[in-house]
Amino acid sequence: MSLPAEFLDELRSRVSLAALVGRRVKLTRRGREHTGLCPFHNEKTPSFTLNEDKGFYHCFGCGAHGDAISFVMGTEGLAFRDAVERLAAEAGLALPEEAPGDRERRQRETSLQTIVEAAAAFYEKQLRMPGGRAAMEYLKRRGLDEATIQRFRLGYAPANPGQLKTELKRQGVEETQMVAAGLLKQPEDGREPFDYFRDRVMFAITDRRGRVVAFGGRILSDGQPKYLNSPDSPLFHKGRMLYGYAHAREAALKTGEVLVVEGYMDVIALFQAGIVEAVAPLGTALTEDQLAELWRLAPEPVLCFDGDAAGERAAARAADRALSLLAPGKSLRFLSLPKGEDPDTLVRKAGPEAVRQLIGGARPLVETLWQQYWAEAQPVNTPERRAKFQHTIRALLARIEDPEIRNLYRRDFIGRARAAFGEETGPHSASAFVTDRNVVRRIVELAYGDGRTDQRSARRWRRFGNKNITAYVDQALREGQGARNDLTVYQTRQEQVLIFTLINHPELLAELGELLGIVALKDPGLEKIRLKLLDIHSFPDLQSTDAIMAELSAEGLAEEIKLLSEKSFLRNFKFVARDAATELAAAGWNDVFQRLQVPILQEELAELTEMIVNPASSNTEEEQKILRAQQLAEAQQLIVSGKVLH
Repeated sequence: MSLPAEFLDELRSRVSLAALVGRRVKLTRRGREHTGLCPFHNEKTPSFTLNEDKGFYHCFGCGAHGDAISFVMGTEGLAFRDAVERLAAEAGLALPEEAPGDRERRQRETSLQTIVEAAAAFYEKQLRMPGGRAAMEYLKRRGLDEATIQRFRLGYAPANPGQLKTELKRQGVEETQMVAAGLLKQPEDGREPFDYFRDRVMFAITDRRGRVVAFGGRILSDGQPKYLNSPDSPLFHKGRMLYGYAHAREAALKTGEVLVVEGYMDVIALFQAGIVEAVAPLGTALTEDQLAELWRLAPEPVLCFDGDAAGERAAARAADRALSLLAPGKSLRFLSLPKGEDPDTLVRKAGPEAVRQLIGGARPLVETLWQQYWAEAQPVNTPERRAKFQHTIRALLARIEDPEIRNLYRRDFIGRARAAFGEETGPHSASAFVTDRNVVRRIVELAYGDGRTDQRSARRWRRFGNKNITAYVDQALREGQGARNDLTVYQTRQEQVLIFTLINHPELLAELGELLGIVALKDPGLEKIRLKLLDIHSFPDLQSTDAIMAELSAEGLAEEIKLLSEKSFLRNFKFVARDAATELAAAGWNDVFQRLQVPILQEELAELTEMIVNPASSNTEEEQKILRAQQLAEAQQLIVSGKVLH
């Protein structure tokens, strides 16, 4: 059920944001605002501001931004609905009346949760009965103390297939309710339902609030499966929950770190050793929902897998699953344990500090992906194998939906590929050139002189070089019908030059792809080509102009690239032509980029900087704008640092 905007506005008005935040950090009032140390990251100098009148907070250090609801979500790891319910209860505000269907569903879930809670108490009691002696001995052998056993509500399911059913019936619970809660199994042949868990050590699975919603059981005999989870129910969805989330939440939000391990005992053993920010998926590969839960707790969860083949496969699946979900500031890190070890055994042998040191050395996602695909591709010792490997990497990159992250991964992989193939960027790469007067003169000599006489080169220089590349490009842009007075035509011509230079000079894309990734083109056809260039040029050293043209035509962009065959266009922009010197093409491209993009970046950055300093409201759109401002600032840094030729 979605909550009405009017109700949410009323809730925000009733909650004192300063009082809410002040429970976690000390705030100092300055005029209409409060300042303090940011509760979302560690800092020594306050960069966190809060405006009580407008009802929002913003941190200029980490970018955290939002209202009372998002603050509770961020500091307590709660979902939106849970955060609203908690604040509403605190403010004495009743939730809106639910539709009959929603009300019935919620009442049913409450009823089932009460039944599951009764089952948890039953299992805990059985662990301390004579029949649970073997289960208790197992837990003690695994090094668990009584406090840990109680905290995690560990228990024992008796071997008798009807003992839980009998106890719950005595409490007035119907069999149909037990089946719905996942406590009984209904045989397909019509026999009486029997206890789902039998002769197993029981692990209580809780939701975000710490309420028991399901169970996991480890068999004590030689039967199979070794571990068994409750079936999905109205309370429990295996692919959406993480074991230990409620125990890890507060510590993970405080430290900004969360460790993902494979099993129940790993979580419990780490918790007992003082590493409390550990969770585990429930016997399956990480799902998209579970990744979203992890990112509520930390920007870069550390995935810890056993140091064996199965652990490597699990890491590979998790890495692949995360690709399409990556967002600025949200990624994964990976930790491979020594062979034969798991977190449970390692923390008991080496202690918590050894585990924390390993966590500190966890590999970033980009490195994990490269190592995985590079190892699978070996040997890469022929052009055909190399081409296959690079085709695989291009397909991998295409799965990253965020265009800026995809572009950064592309740059990283290009660098790794060149290092792996023994290639380096030489002194004649595009980034080695600067278009000052002396370099421009040499460019003109290379581009226009035929090498036979200095006199011809001198004439070329007198006609063109004295102006410099900027004046030349300006003159060329304004030539042609309508271009002189029509700003739209003028800008379109700039965009054409930007794109077509790279089509005819694919060797430049390795150096300029980063900048192409931040360009926003207004012409729809050229924008399609730009995006396609970023995809097909993951490894530009293997691409040719003809291959690019063929691929663009196959994508239905033949009309957009027709201009490349027009002699008048190439005559006006000699540096675009295929036979132009690379240095000249780089200088011309750079000039067009700066005249087309830099003023836009500066204007947008000024706008967004003002918005950050004096924000008007708090919403996801503005948070995205703040992120965009940071990206634009980085782009400008590239310009002034010389990455953009100038």
